[in-house]
Amino acid sequence: MTASVKLLSLATATPPHDLAQDDVFEVAHRIFISRFPEFVKMGPVYDHAGVRHRQIARPVDWYLQPHGWADRAAVYDEVALDLFCRAAATALAEAGLTGADVDAIVTVSTTGVSTPSLEAKAMTRMGFRSDAARVPLFGVGCAGGATGLALAYRLAKAQPGAKVLLVCVELCSLAFRLEELSKTDIISTAIFGDGAAACVVSSEAGAEGFATVTGCAEHTWPDTLGVMGWRVGEGGLAVVLDQALPPFVRREIRPVVEAMLARQGLGLEDIDRFICHPGGMKVIEALEGALGLGQGALDHEREVLADHGNMSSPTVLFILDRARRAGLPKRSLLTAMGPGFTASTVTLEAA
Repeated sequence: MTASVKLLSLATATPPHDLAQDDVFEVAHRIFISRFPEFVKMGPVYDHAGVRHRQIARPVDWYLQPHGWADRAAVYDEVALDLFCRAAATALAEAGLTGADVDAIVTVSTTGVSTPSLEAKAMTRMGFRSDAARVPLFGVGCAGGATGLALAYRLAKAQPGAKVLLVCVELCSLAFRLEELSKTDIISTAIFGDGAAACVVSSEAGAEGFATVTGCAEHTWPDTLGVMGWRVGEGGLAVVLDQALPPFVRREIRPVVEAMLARQGLGLEDIDRFICHPGGMKVIEALEGALGLGQGALDHEREVLADHGNMSSPTVLFILDRARRAGLPKRSLLTAMGPGFTASTVTLEAA
């Protein structure tokens, strides 16, 4: 008999430094206008990004100083580990579990490099067992919330009775840089923020959660490596972001999602709610159009983008958290896109 995999809990965490979009624009204008004349034309990006606030790892003055790999890595180790533990502890508490109950830990993060990885550094603090499986996942970027949940689901399904902790942590602000300037660097200051999300999935008999995971799928488009990712420079990681992404989404996402659902015996008409990673306002609008949802349908996506910015992998789990608090319908499809270029989906049925 196939094990049923339940989503037992979900928690989010953000760093303490809240930054209003108006303040971001003022700072960006001050530092970019003399070095990047095209900034005048790009100013409206801050108004149209759909972001009102975002939370970042350090006070804004930190980002106005030059920082190399060592500085950025030290901040990542400190802040990402703290966010990991805060989100994980809250998710475990909601599930009525402790770190010692966890059989496997999936850690998703693409905005920093830590070896040993974050879950290893959190072992003592979280009380994880020494025989817990550690599965760090790097390089999936914005798709990581969906890809990580799909992997946690597969691990729990493969070992009936297992309890799997998923933690997504990203510090996108560490890619803000003054040394090199491009349109992409400026766009990144308008949309990206920092945050973490964690959830517990379990295939334990009799486990009760707020949703059942019933399937997952993934699609990678050929010859699309340049759509999204990181460029490695002397000062750290820099964003690669193709400005043609919204048209790509409008053109490509619907047939791919239809094929993913068809493999589960489902169609678009069987999905009551789409829970989508909001890469930005234009991507939200492109998703609504491509999937035939109607303008404004992705309301939780707009709210999370406005309150936190695009946090990369945890963002779609922030949206799932809002959706479940509002009341999940019978069937939802969680979806996110990221470097590869890849789309990942997870199918959920409300408890």
